[in-house]
Formats: sequence, C-alpha cells, structure tokens
Amino acid sequence: MADEPRTNRLSWPAVEAHVRSIAEAASLDRAPDCLIGILRGGAVPAVLVAHLLQVRDLRTVEVTHTLRDGIDAPKSPQVRIGNPSTLGDLTGLDVLIVDDVAGTGHTVRVTAELARRAGATRVRTAVCVLNQANLDPDLPASEIPTYTALTTRGWVVFPWEAQS
Repeated sequence: MADEPRTNRLSWPAVEAHVRSIAEAASLDRAPDCLIGILRGGAVPAVLVAHLLQVRDLRTVEVTHTLRDGIDAPKSPQVRIGNPSTLGDLTGLDVLIVDDVAGTGHTVRVTAELARRAGATRVRTAVCVLNQANLDPDLPASEIPTYTALTTRGWVVFPWEAQS
C-alpha cells in the first residue's frame, strides 16, 4: 500500500559499518572518557563503540519516547526517564551518548541534559540512524546528534529487534 511507512531493515554488517563510522568520527575529536547507551536500542551500538574506542566506562540509562515496539509505534507526549541514577557521577567527564536511532531527537536531547546535570563537562551524541521524516523541526541545530552514520526517512528495523 502507498500509505504504509517506508521500512529500512539494517543488517549486522550495516550496523557494524555505522558503528565504525561513529567511532572514527568521535576519535578524531578525542575519545570520550565515558559512553552512555540509551536503553534499549542504544545499548548494542554503545557496547560496540566502546570496544572500538577502548573506553571501559560504559553506562546505560532508560530514556524512551515510544510506547511500544513495532513499526510506526505511537509516542508518548513526553520523553519518559527510567532511572537517571544509573548514570552515576559524571563530574568532569567527556561523555558520548549513543543510541540506535533518533526520530524526533527528543530522547537524545533529554539524555544529554541528564548527563550535564550529572556533571559531564563535555557531552557529544551519536546515532546510527537519523530519521529525518520524524525529526522535530523546532529542534535547535545544537541538539541534533553530533555524529550520525546514516540519514534516512522512514522506520528502521535493527537486526536485534523482533521481526515479523
């Protein structure tokens, strides 16, 4: 059907290439002290980036905007924060936040705010995929992810997600 969303299914080799791209870009700008993976989808690429950059300080935080899994899943009116204390003390650290995909950009923005509140002195953000179809047009340029491996339009399905 013409009304169905365009779905981009990524393979493991594609994800690995995206992660390498993020790691290379971040290393050119100095490897971070700490990586933060946004749960759930950002955990996988965050681990891979941490290994490539040889960063042992890897943390996770639950920040979500979608209400459930699935193509074109509905979003909550506000970004929901799980347990921000999982970030711990980030005082004086250069932090890289990693997520699998940025739709509206709100999840990455809120996570960056949490990292700054936890004391990070430098906060960079990275996503494997930026979905321009959903990106909030009012999002300031300074809040668009620092590193983006792929820009697309439409829903993205990663190899670790349940596929129907």
